Amino acid sequence: MFSGITGNVLILGLVSFFTDVSSEMIYPLLPLFLTGVLGAGPAFLGIIEGVAESTASLLKLVSGIVSDRMRGRKRLVLFGYSISALMRPLIAIASSPFMVLLVRAGDRVGKGVRTSPRDALIADSVEPAIRGKAYGFHRSMDHAGALVGPLIATGLLVFFAMDVRSVFWLAAIPGFIAVLLIVWKLREVERQSPAGSAVRLSFLPAGPLRRYLLILFLFTLGNSSDAFLLLKAGTLGVPAFRIPLLWAFFHLVKMLSSMPFGALSDRIGRRGVIVAGWCVYSLSYLGYAFAASELHIWLLFAIYGLFYGLTEGVEKAFLADMADPGQRGAAFGWYNFAVGAGALPASLLFGLIWQWAGGVAPFLFGAAFSAVSALLLLLLVPVGGSPVVKPG
Repeated sequence: MFSGITGNVLILGLVSFFTDVSSEMIYPLLPLFLTGVLGAGPAFLGIIEGVAESTASLLKLVSGIVSDRMRGRKRLVLFGYSISALMRPLIAIASSPFMVLLVRAGDRVGKGVRTSPRDALIADSVEPAIRGKAYGFHRSMDHAGALVGPLIATGLLVFFAMDVRSVFWLAAIPGFIAVLLIVWKLREVERQSPAGSAVRLSFLPAGPLRRYLLILFLFTLGNSSDAFLLLKAGTLGVPAFRIPLLWAFFHLVKMLSSMPFGALSDRIGRRGVIVAGWCVYSLSYLGYAFAASELHIWLLFAIYGLFYGLTEGVEKAFLADMADPGQRGAAFGWYNFAVGAGALPASLLFGLIWQWAGGVAPFLFGAAFSAVSALLLLLLVPVGGSPVVKPG
């Protein structure tokens, strides 16, 4: 099952696991901390997330380009994870919403610095024939951390009667474990730096890769925050105490499906798996539009989790297949920028449509965008863009 997973991919998977444990010990508690302890309103929470994600999106592009101009990517990966590990637990000393904004932005700076170089390093570290499995493994470990983190936080709050600030401080421990793993175990994959290695903003890649990135951006415009799915669950009567269990179940499905579907893309090609994932997304959003009971919500979260398994790792493997090895970091920078740049207007559009037209229309909007994107991917991006290399 794990054949071909190299040491670097294993270590980066463990790094993502511990980082997500740390992050998810904090993130689900952040809205309550802001509103209940610091007195902020929902609008300020939106400002925090908007500033944080916009910062990360731009830095993902820049850091990917910079990593192509270096002989190795490990230093940027280490720097990014270190910033987040240092900044994240400082929420524990926040005495105002503005301090949370600064800390959250600092955390996302770290994410922006590390993400594209890390994704490119995974591609540098494995054979093309198992890229799908490698990215699927990495996403599985990431989701495993997102599953474990909230459970640890809940246990600390319920069984050890800790306050929220103490949980935030303890979240530093898995974050620093991740940094130590990079220092001690991650191996550099050295490459020749391109001639004329001055750092400059690269143009959007040409050809099928450009079309792929533009279609991804279009898809993202219909892919709003998953927080709206939890809101939908609440409107259908899912009690508050079962929402964390629903969220954990969702991450369990993502964790279990990412690696098998990534490996499947190594055998049958990436484009078809991505199209299948986007179709699953469209069907699940149609389901959310007309869901009428808690049972429907649990089934839809399971189906929606399969969308992540079908697409998250495979989209990155597809990109790595098409990108020039010397510009792989920049390609991942544009990929992460496209996804991040589309996320903020997507959630804004979804929320406005919900407010103006009710709880059915925004899900129909998302389903339509996904279906159109799947069709465009089939028509405009050749399957040859994702060569499947059979093991010799």
